[in-house]
Amino acid sequence: MLKILHFSDTHIGSGFSHGRINPATGLNTRFEDFVKSLSLCIDRALAESVDLVLFGGDAFPDATPPPFVQEAFASQFRRLADAAIPTVLVVGNHDQHSQGQGGASLCIYRTLGVPGFIVGDRLETHRITTKNGLVQVITLPWLTRSTLMTRAETEKLSLSEINHLLIERLRVALEGEIRRLDPKMPTILLAHLMADKAEYGAERFLAVGKGFTIPMSVLVRSCFDYVALGHVHLHQNLNPSNDPPVVYPGSIERVDFSEEKEEKGYVMVELEKGKTRWQFCPLPVRSFKTIEVDISQAEEPQTALIKALTKKDIKDAVVRLIYKIRPEQMNAIDNNAIHQALSQAHSYMIQPELISQLTCPRMPELGVGAIAEPLEALKAYIANREDLKDIKFELIEAAQTLLDEDKKEWSEIVESEEKIAPVTETETSTQLRLL
Repeated sequence: MLKILHFSDTHIGSGFSHGRINPATGLNTRFEDFVKSLSLCIDRALAESVDLVLFGGDAFPDATPPPFVQEAFASQFRRLADAAIPTVLVVGNHDQHSQGQGGASLCIYRTLGVPGFIVGDRLETHRITTKNGLVQVITLPWLTRSTLMTRAETEKLSLSEINHLLIERLRVALEGEIRRLDPKMPTILLAHLMADKAEYGAERFLAVGKGFTIPMSVLVRSCFDYVALGHVHLHQNLNPSNDPPVVYPGSIERVDFSEEKEEKGYVMVELEKGKTRWQFCPLPVRSFKTIEVDISQAEEPQTALIKALTKKDIKDAVVRLIYKIRPEQMNAIDNNAIHQALSQAHSYMIQPELISQLTCPRMPELGVGAIAEPLEALKAYIANREDLKDIKFELIEAAQTLLDEDKKEWSEIVESEEKIAPVTETETSTQLRLL
């Protein structure tokens, strides 16, 4: 029997807007939360002396994290190398540079030749020797439409036709790996993907428009003893029959309020050929709490709001206060008193909503030391618009496309300017203003 720890989607370096600076370390407290959760996963692997660790991808928010973020991630995984525990890391969508072109952040571990570390950046079978026997792991990294197809091949095809063709190509490629398997050896499929029966989480916003959905028929094969997945932040088993288990461990920390009610953790697996047992292990992550209060009909809105807050246990939580109020009541609100009532929270944001008979305008989101990214601001806006909820994913996708195009356009402008001639700092400032 092999003992395996499976976890995924660490996203080290995410969620800074929900934290504050720790004066003792100079680091964002939410960064420290993510590192702590990762440390607890590694602690369990070492305490149980596991035979193998499987990482399902998405180490960071993007493929070029700051050095201190890379160092925090590497220092934890270094502990596995020091303990001689074989580790397989599959490449996720956030690990890929420029949607698959230009390498992946995790590939540095292969380049450095870290003992016992395998990076799965291609569909490939790895035979691994552990202290309790052999195991074969097929790695399947995140696939984009450009990964398997060239533009000429798909020029006249619709998006659905392209997806169908990609799935068929994946079936053929995976079948080739399966036929080379040793049928006597326990087998794991380690993949970063969106399965068609999975329940979406925050990753729907984080990876919108950049991949495609894999049918369960590709994953549920008798040759697999365990299917270890990454990408979806909500823990779930997609195959209740457990033949084989098809498991998303989920992310190890809450990225934003869309994951407010989700448990976070990792999975411990006991693996034998033809027999697999697994258990989800929750992590003690920081809680997120949304407090919604309607004080629009209250005679004393300030008193009603403070009373509602005192009923909630918000100590050390990330809090989002949303209260509805009429315009004529605004002068009755003491913001200092609200901040004082929320002072026990780890961090908080305040979203007043103005109620009017004619319109329903909303005040801008107020946060303490928080700066909202464009996509985050749009998500917050949509969350407060009942009439937009049916098309929220389409709106987010359109916004992400616009942001990507703008970023690409800016990069091309900068690149063309650099090719023409070096410019001075004064010239650069002038060009930026013109742009």
